[in-house]
Amino acid sequence: MKKILIPTDFSEQAENALKVAAQLAKKHNAEIYLLHTLELPMQKIDPLSTSQSLPEAMYFMQLAHKHFESLLERKYLKGLNVHEIVEFYEPFRGVYQVCKKHDIDLIVMGSHGTNSFKEMLIGSNTEKIVRTSEVPVLVVKKEHPVFKVDHFVFASNFKDHYKTPYLKATEFAKLFNAKMHLLMVNTAGHFMTTHDANDRMHEFAKSADFDNYTVNIYNDINVEKGIMSFSQSISADLIGMCTHGRRGLSNFFNGSISEDLVNNAQRPVLTFKIE
Repeated sequence: MKKILIPTDFSEQAENALKVAAQLAKKHNAEIYLLHTLELPMQKIDPLSTSQSLPEAMYFMQLAHKHFESLLERKYLKGLNVHEIVEFYEPFRGVYQVCKKHDIDLIVMGSHGTNSFKEMLIGSNTEKIVRTSEVPVLVVKKEHPVFKVDHFVFASNFKDHYKTPYLKATEFAKLFNAKMHLLMVNTAGHFMTTHDANDRMHEFAKSADFDNYTVNIYNDINVEKGIMSFSQSISADLIGMCTHGRRGLSNFFNGSISEDLVNNAQRPVLTFKIE
C-alpha cells in the first residue's frame, strides 16, 4: 500500500475518506493522490482547442486548486506526500486513468449514500468506480478519528473464482493484524447445509497463507441483511466483498436487496474485483 487515491469533490464525505487515507499513509509510509474531476461539455469545444485554453476550464481548474490549497493546510496531512490532480473526465473514467498512470494500490472514497447498504455501494459514480476498478476500493461513510481494523468480515459464496480477491483481502488483514471472519449467508432461495458450507469454506481458506480467521454461516431473509446483522453482532470494523466487473454489485446480491434495511450501514466496505 504505497500509493492511495482519493477522488474528491471537496465535500464532507470526501474529506472523511481523505482523513482515513491520511491515517493509512502515515502508518504505511504511502503517498496520497487527490483527484478532482471536471465534467465540462467538451463536445461543444473546437477540436483544435485544448481544455486549458478555455476560459470556463481555466476558471474551474483555478477553483479546484484553491480547494486543494485549503485541504493541504489540514493538520492531519502534515508530513505526507500529497499529489493534486485535476482531470477532465467523468469521475469513474478519471479514477481509471489515474490508477493506470500512477500504479495506484488502493482507492479510498466517501459515500453520499443513506443508511442503505445498497445505496452506499450501488449508486451512480461510487458504483461505477467500484465496478470498474482493478484495485481495491475502500468506501467510508463517516469520519473515523482512529481508523482501525480488528475484525474484518469477508462475505462470499466461496466458490473458486473468489480466491484471488480473498488473497488480496488477507494481505489487507495482515497490514492491520486483523482477524478475518469468513461469512456465508444462507437464504431460503440459496441454501446450503452447515456441513457442506463448512467444508467449502475451510477448503477455500487453504488457498491463502493466513490462519487468523473464523468460519461463519448466518441465516437471514436476504444476503444484505445477513451481512449487516452478522457484522453488527461481532462489532466488525470492516466488510469485504467482491465485484463482478460489468455485472456490478447487484449480481452479488442476486437481486434480493431489501429496501427497508437495516440497523447499521456505517461500517467501511472494501471491495475487490474478481479477475
